[in-house]
Amino acid sequence: MTHDPALKPATQLANASRRRFPGEGDDYRRARTALLAEEIELRRHIERVAAQRRTLPPGGVVPQDYRFEGERGPVSLSGLFEGHDTLVTYNWMFGPKRERPCPMCTSLLSALDGEMPDILQRVAFAVIASSPLSRLTAFKAERGWRHLKLYASAGNLFNRDYAGETPDSGDNAAFNVFRRDGDIVRHFWADEMGMETADPGQDPRGPVDAMPIWNILDKTPGGRGKDWYPKLSYEEG
Repeated sequence: MTHDPALKPATQLANASRRRFPGEGDDYRRARTALLAEEIELRRHIERVAAQRRTLPPGGVVPQDYRFEGERGPVSLSGLFEGHDTLVTYNWMFGPKRERPCPMCTSLLSALDGEMPDILQRVAFAVIASSPLSRLTAFKAERGWRHLKLYASAGNLFNRDYAGETPDSGDNAAFNVFRRDGDIVRHFWADEMGMETADPGQDPRGPVDAMPIWNILDKTPGGRGKDWYPKLSYEEG
């Protein structure tokens, strides 16, 4: 791990913390301070990765101005930018072969719906699925989403090109980021983690680490668990 000489050692910062809690013992405090140093290093690593991401060379030019069906009518990919120079897309696993959408995707999107007014101050954001728009908007109403903007890919090649979907594979979850410079739209970044990049015994942890629920559960004694995932409904019976 590269050390930045401008930064104080993480252990020094951890030892400077004066947070204490009722009833804690010396063994707890020693272990917690050691953990705090690791948390500081993790924060720094996240910042380094984000900085490295921002320095990526220009990505490939988008091969076509894909057309989508939106809640306000047909729109092209370039139209999804809505005045921003950056567009984030999320491929929602709610294809026509699914009776109900993916619970994991839905949990993530439910969290992002609340954040969307803030996100849209900085970038454009579009949720794309291959089901007919009527199915997408019906579920949006059922879930009570207010701010997410939904688009049906309407048989175009976007899902194939940027989510790796084929008629046989079904639908895939995927984050993509696009950058517009004048009339040119380029791909900037996509999550590329999958089963082939997963560590033993772990979820592939690609776009799922964007989920607030995992960030909360990672701070608990039981963690994420090995066999638990969100559901679409928790109604009894």
